[in-house]
Amino acid sequence: MSIAQAMCTSFKLEILSDDTHDFLADVIKIALYTSSASLGAGTTAYATTNEITGTGYTAGGETLTSKAAAATGTTAHLDFANPTWTGATFTANGALIYNDTASDKAIAVLAFGGDFTVAGGTFEIVLPAAGTSGIIRID
Repeated sequence: MSIAQAMCTSFKLEILSDDTHDFLADVIKIALYTSSASLGAGTTAYATTNEITGTGYTAGGETLTSKAAAATGTTAHLDFANPTWTGATFTANGALIYNDTASDKAIAVLAFGGDFTVAGGTFEIVLPAAGTSGIIRID
């Protein structure tokens, strides 16, 4: 099993071929996964298989907030506030960003590069700053 950082192929096709995603109106979520998960470019939807469990975490993850679309030069990007889980006790190895409004369709996979553990504290994913290094971008 492994988690490979990727923009999901199904998402790329959806943004080019239909109106599945309306990022500013839809509920976009981020779910956390164990090292036993198999996530990558071929992931098509959120699933509970190998999703983490623990104090301070609810199945399905957190809703991403402060959505903002912009362009820097010729690169369009979508930015969110950093997701946080407080009072948390769990271990996570990666995450899936998905569209909860559009049948839980997968958008992107984040590979943490190893297990990260929090014990009775705050777990935060620091997303790239808005701009050409944004978490969701089209170059």
